[in-house]
Amino acid sequence: MLRLPPFRYLRPGSLAEAVDFLGEHCGEAIPVAGGTDLVPNMKHRLFEPSYLVAIKDLGELQGIREEDGHLAIGAGVTLSAVAGSSEVARWAPTLAEAAGNVAGPQIRNAATLGGNLCLDTRCTYYNQTRFWRSALGFCLKKDGDICHVTRVGKKCVAAHSADTPPVLMVLGAEAELRGPQGPRRIPVADFFVTDGVWNTVREPSEIVVRILVPRPGPTTRAACCKLRLRASIDFPLLTVAVAADLDGDDRVASIRGVVTGLGARPRTLQGWQELAEGRILDDELVDALSERAHSQCHPLENIIVDPDWRRAMVPVYVRRALARLRTA
Repeated sequence: MLRLPPFRYLRPGSLAEAVDFLGEHCGEAIPVAGGTDLVPNMKHRLFEPSYLVAIKDLGELQGIREEDGHLAIGAGVTLSAVAGSSEVARWAPTLAEAAGNVAGPQIRNAATLGGNLCLDTRCTYYNQTRFWRSALGFCLKKDGDICHVTRVGKKCVAAHSADTPPVLMVLGAEAELRGPQGPRRIPVADFFVTDGVWNTVREPSEIVVRILVPRPGPTTRAACCKLRLRASIDFPLLTVAVAADLDGDDRVASIRGVVTGLGARPRTLQGWQELAEGRILDDELVDALSERAHSQCHPLENIIVDPDWRRAMVPVYVRRALARLRTA
């Protein structure tokens, strides 16, 4: 049986109190909401904090409401609530779908939108017990000094494996954070970095407070597709999210695509706007966009699935996502 390491569990009465404590004990304290990813990782000794700071029930992290041209979703709102929200379904149905694709219902009932945004990266050589990892001399992400995937370099390539961030990125969403230095807002597209050890710009003493999704335009459409081994519960092997502004005859005014599950951060697909602007989103353009995505994506052996097969699935799932977008 895997046991949790010793820690103190704190329940602050306000966001300000939580931020103050995290700032005072930076490096020793970790905020916890649903805990669906953090707790198993603690059992594997991937995280061994002295303090867990409970934030899920803080009022400042709750609620879904329209505000200044945005849909403001509290970071403590569960994925089940996001998936079942009439406001989210009306404003950003693709986000509701992505939230509903996470794991199974028991996980979604506890996991939060903010937690999904901050989900730790995953790797074959990392998400194991301490005993298993010690046999390899540990890894670059935790306790070691070598990446067993690349064998070289000093940057971790553990895979970003969250479902909602790609959708938030193509929708132009922002994350509002609060830390000891005050609040700040960051586009979700700029929230992630390429180092899998800590793949976000969030400081350890900061808390994601809410997600702000801008009002979609009258011609905006979006879609997403997820590849996983077991369709009901697994982390993504690949997620594709696309959004476009199309006129009445499906002519492209703007288009954007994001893929994830391949590297340490979600990847924005390059060259799509130049390739598609002013053209009708027909089969020929869909094929061209899919091949452009394929040329940019090169999965590594950070997940126990053949990387060549995962790469071959990129154009397949881009075509599926674009097909859904055309009929949205």
